[in-house]
Amino acid sequence: MNQDYIQAADWSIIEKGFDADRVKSSESLFSLGNGAMGQRNNFEEYYSGPTFQGSYIGGVYYPDKTRVGWWKNGYPEYFAKVLNSPSWIGINVKINGEQLDLFTCKKVENFQRELNMKEGWYMRSFVATMPNDIEVEVKATRFLSLVKDELGVINYEVTPLNANVEVEFSPYLDSGITNEDTNWEDQFWETLEVEAVNNRGFITSKTLKTEFHVCTFMHTELLLNNEKQNVDFSTEKEAQKVTFTYNFSVNKGEKVTLKKLGGYVKGMNHPNGNLIEATQDLLNEVESHSVEELLQEQADAWAQVWKMSDITIEGDVKAQQGIRFNIFQLNQTYSGKDARLNIGPKGFTGEKYGGSTYWDTEAYCLPFYMATKDQEIAKNLLAYRYNQLDKAIENAEKLGFTKGAALYPMVTMNGEESHNEWEITFEEIHRNGAIAYAIFNYHRFTGDFSYIPEKGLEVLIGIARFWQQRATFSTQKNKYVILGVTGPNEYENNVNNNWYTNYIAKWCIDYALENIDKVKTEFSSDYERISAKTNITSEELEKWKAVADQMYFPYSEEHGVFLQQDGFLDKEQTTVADLPKALRPINQHWSWDRILRSPFIKQADTLQGFYFFEEHFSKEELEKHFDFYEPFTVHESSLSPCVHSIQAAVLGRMEQAYEFYLRTSRLDLDDYNKEVEEGCHITSMAGTWMSIVEGFAGMRVRDGKLSFAPQLPKEWKGYSFKINFRNQILKVEVTEDNTNFTLDGNGSMTVLLNEKEVEVNSAVKI
Repeated sequence: MNQDYIQAADWSIIEKGFDADRVKSSESLFSLGNGAMGQRNNFEEYYSGPTFQGSYIGGVYYPDKTRVGWWKNGYPEYFAKVLNSPSWIGINVKINGEQLDLFTCKKVENFQRELNMKEGWYMRSFVATMPNDIEVEVKATRFLSLVKDELGVINYEVTPLNANVEVEFSPYLDSGITNEDTNWEDQFWETLEVEAVNNRGFITSKTLKTEFHVCTFMHTELLLNNEKQNVDFSTEKEAQKVTFTYNFSVNKGEKVTLKKLGGYVKGMNHPNGNLIEATQDLLNEVESHSVEELLQEQADAWAQVWKMSDITIEGDVKAQQGIRFNIFQLNQTYSGKDARLNIGPKGFTGEKYGGSTYWDTEAYCLPFYMATKDQEIAKNLLAYRYNQLDKAIENAEKLGFTKGAALYPMVTMNGEESHNEWEITFEEIHRNGAIAYAIFNYHRFTGDFSYIPEKGLEVLIGIARFWQQRATFSTQKNKYVILGVTGPNEYENNVNNNWYTNYIAKWCIDYALENIDKVKTEFSSDYERISAKTNITSEELEKWKAVADQMYFPYSEEHGVFLQQDGFLDKEQTTVADLPKALRPINQHWSWDRILRSPFIKQADTLQGFYFFEEHFSKEELEKHFDFYEPFTVHESSLSPCVHSIQAAVLGRMEQAYEFYLRTSRLDLDDYNKEVEEGCHITSMAGTWMSIVEGFAGMRVRDGKLSFAPQLPKEWKGYSFKINFRNQILKVEVTEDNTNFTLDGNGSMTVLLNEKEVEVNSAVKI
């Protein structure tokens, strides 16, 4: 834990007291999104202190040309930048001609932020003493509509406390923005048109190179003591900005409010030439609604989300707050409405990492969306990869692979690899396995095999072809080996025979062969189509099988464990217990050379394989590998604590499982890795959900049935959650005394509880 200023609350994230050193961290933690757009929680009014300004639009990116000291064949041509988009939230505020700026105020008192996760809104309030000695009370409320996902709402209230004043509101749109980082200081946006019609402002702009067209808009109204005022205002249009200025006399104790509607209408959903017209239609639909009415609509929409995805925890407020924060951010980031979108590692909270899609989606996020949404939403995540199969084949061709071998990108927006670190781009190829595993996981959970003959088998064939070609036959070992890779543990690069990579490569080939046989037998017309398209032959399948059957796995007889890779035992076997706390995280204190030579593990690597393929190993084998590898693990990847929490729970080590749970659930709230100001770790938040559902509750799918082995952390009195399993909603409640199952509707479901069958009708208590 590196910060502890967030107040504990069941349904809210609350900060009390203004501290300029916390502003950037809070901008991340209080971020807002609705699946289509999002923003860091920057102040509406001008702020001269350190800040990270960021507003983002789903699916919009820029191909920032790769910058390296020397070029190597196969390097991605660009790094996909998540773009800071034109800003619509800005409201400059002057009191008696003095700029309101919290960084320069004489005093800031009663400062509070609240992110209400239950209803999906944010509120900030404070009393400020300005340099001119005027005291004002400010309350700003903001939300991004779940119902109309092009729309955001701001309600900005100012009340003078010690004098009658002149208040000047200057709401504006600004397309002259930049990213926090860029390789070449390129201009990402071109402003096409700046327009103002009555109290509505519009900026149409497009991204350079990718040519995404967007209309950024605002609609403004002034209210005094909640009554709408018809007042004159001035309009100023600049090359990249449009500003309205309202001047209004306000008596001491009176409340003046600026209502600002804003957001983005994008060419992905409307004709590029009609964006302003489409925006006018949206505003005509909503302008007559009060902020209170729009807030109620927002609360109702979030109530439907929480009805299915909430996890309740009794007796531990910080744990409850942590899981709801994670679930809230996941639902803000991806709604499933648009199959063109995906789940970026920072969501709408920052720009780091770039791209919208990592292997995180398939390995960590898919289970959450399968279990808490309609299965079609989960299928959209699979279809996203199918739609980019041609690009995956191109990616492999650039590296010399042939005949339809597919290498899915580590980082992507459109299917092309756009990660420009060689040890990731060329070597972290295990990501291919997560794509195949997601297809398996989807079928296992939903029982829906239709995706495989329709689309999935083509993906599996491309991936199997890659693994067969990537493997090398070692005459010394008389086995197939995979050389020069980076496993999930990115603190080791260019290693040979990473166990996890070799294991998932073998599994992918076996799984592809299994499904080829099944589709050929049971879906002959699909098989004929796929066979003709992929030119698959029996001779090629024999080559695949030879690689899978003779794959090499490094193993230590001395320790009785699979080795993370060849040479792991050559390293000095220093554990984390010997690592001074002052040197953590090591990636902020050590050179990369020192990290690579150390035995320290960034995240689950061999244990990632034991998580995916739990049924392939005994509990005793898991215990032996957990005891060997966890002491070397520094957990400096956000994806690490959740896997270890689940496995500690399997081993009955609930104290350790709970410790890992707190770390994953409050990773950002408590800033464990000293980096939350860069944005939140969105994809790993799905791992928090898994820590409870798969870890503490022990949920698995066994022979087409849900299976549970519930345990209760000693800090909790109970917990509950819902699962949408094959279109039936099962509620699970775990207490100190029993486990309760409740099934929605009039059907029935057979579940396994501690390996014993239980027939669930309306309510069963064990």
